[in-house]
Amino acid sequence: MSGPLPYVTAACPGSGGRLKVTPEDFRVDEVPAYLPSGAGPHLYLHVEKRGRTTRDVVKALARALGVPDRDAGYAGLKDRAAVTTQWLSFPVARDPDPASLAGDGYRVLTASRHQNKLRPGHSRGNGFEVVVRGGDLAAARRSAAGLAEAGLPNFFGPQRFGADGGNAVLGRSLLSAQPSDQARRAGRDRFLRRFALSAYQSLLFNRWLSERIADGLFATALLGDALKKLESGGVFVCEAPEVDGPRVARFEVSPAGPMFGHQLRPAVTGLPAEREARLLAAEGLAPADFARGGDEAAGTRRAGRLPIEVALSPLEDGYAARFALPRGSYATVVMRELMKADADLPDDGE
Repeated sequence: MSGPLPYVTAACPGSGGRLKVTPEDFRVDEVPAYLPSGAGPHLYLHVEKRGRTTRDVVKALARALGVPDRDAGYAGLKDRAAVTTQWLSFPVARDPDPASLAGDGYRVLTASRHQNKLRPGHSRGNGFEVVVRGGDLAAARRSAAGLAEAGLPNFFGPQRFGADGGNAVLGRSLLSAQPSDQARRAGRDRFLRRFALSAYQSLLFNRWLSERIADGLFATALLGDALKKLESGGVFVCEAPEVDGPRVARFEVSPAGPMFGHQLRPAVTGLPAEREARLLAAEGLAPADFARGGDEAAGTRRAGRLPIEVALSPLEDGYAARFALPRGSYATVVMRELMKADADLPDDGE
């Protein structure tokens, strides 16, 4: 449903190389929004897993603890083909020995307690360590320097959309006055419905950001732009580009693209308004059409440009890249800039 994404470091050669030769070649450590307080009705477990999905581990631990897996809490999902750490919560009164909860492909590092259930989004982001086998370190360093200067384009990674963009196709159909049979069935599954609608919103955001880059406006504040404060997340309208432009350059704020929805306040003037209206018109949609998606398609704003620092170190057969990203941003996007390839990386979890 969309062409290849542009590079902001297109002038730098790619490092090439291979990813995920072993699960240990990709590590992600969740950075929690808060740590458990040590007291409360919810058991918090800090879990390391390898070759298992988050849902696999949640179900196994729920069985061991004697609670329904639907009552478990987690901030985000982590990929199977990786070594990952994250917090999980369970409404359990007893305090088990963490070592007794180990299972196939996972172990509990720490146990604590907290007052509330862990919920999706309760994380600050993730730290990544990615090994590129056979990659050219010198080339990767040039791209990493380019990223540090230009900023990271906050694209959604290809794993968001599924094989051949099927998730986004399904999301578009859910917004139609005459949805497909598959969309009708998906609409009865709240998780699948939310995921498909988000995939379609993400596709449109990627198109918006691709156009900004192609137009040379990636790091520019335009009159009428929605701008997002990168520290607090607040959004405001640019009324003085001469004031806000330097703030964009310093990574204080970023142009914020649309995750279209029926409650999203659209850009109202100039090129930002024209671009958003054109993207929707090309899909044959109006903002009100997203009301068919209900609360899952209310809409929001997403920063288009993020600061990024990638630390690189040599290996005998390639290099390792270490970096951190906020919640909802994709390691895939970093690695494709370094390698100049649409890397098949595990998701960072959302």
